[in-house]
Amino acid sequence: MSAPKGLFAIFFVVDIAFILYWTITYFHLLPPELLYRDYTNPILVDWNWSFFPLDMLISASGLLSIQLYRSKSKKWVLFALVSLLLTLCSGLMAISFWIFHKDFDWGWWIPNLFLLFYPVFYLNKMFKILTL
Repeated sequence: MSAPKGLFAIFFVVDIAFILYWTITYFHLLPPELLYRDYTNPILVDWNWSFFPLDMLISASGLLSIQLYRSKSKKWVLFALVSLLLTLCSGLMAISFWIFHKDFDWGWWIPNLFLLFYPVFYLNKMFKILTL
C-alpha cells in the first residue's frame, strides 16, 4: 500500500512547523508586528493556546504515520487520516475565528487556509487506499 506522493513531505513540514510555532510562542519570540490583533488580550491568548493540544495531536499523528509507513505497518493509513482530519479542523477553526473577529490579516490567513485546504487534496486519495 503506497502513500500518496508528497504526503509525508508535507506532514513533516507541517508537523515540525507546529512544534516550532508553539516553541516560539511559549518563549515569546515573535516580534510584536507579526502578532495578530489583540494578541495581549487574555481571552485571545487562551483562544490561541486552546489550539496547542490539537496541533500537538496533528504533529504526533503525522510523524507517527511516517514512522509506521517506514516500518511497513498498515496502521500508517489510520494515523495519516487522523492527522489530515485534525489539520483540516485546526485550519477551519482558526479561519472561522478570524471571520467572526473581523480580522483579515493575510499573514495569519494564508497559513490557516493552507491547513484547511491541503488535507482535502489528500483525503480523497487516502479514502481510495482504504477501499482497496
